[in-house]
Amino acid sequence: MTKSAAPKRHLPTSPFRAPATPTPKHFAMGDQVTHDVHGLGRVIGLEDGIAALVDFGSEQRRILSPYTKMTKL
Repeated sequence: MTKSAAPKRHLPTSPFRAPATPTPKHFAMGDQVTHDVHGLGRVIGLEDGIAALVDFGSEQRRILSPYTKMTKL
């Protein structure tokens, strides 16, 4: 059985709580970050809520929002 890519819809009449929506993360130029795959890096560019350009030392990567694998240090 495969997992659907579409999020499940919460019905207002459901007896269960609606899943909490994560608050969007905001980064600023020069912030030190860690990424689950790429490791430690520094934000060197921003695209208004769309992506962040991060320098990981050996490479520069454009990380797309919602930044699920990236946290600010």
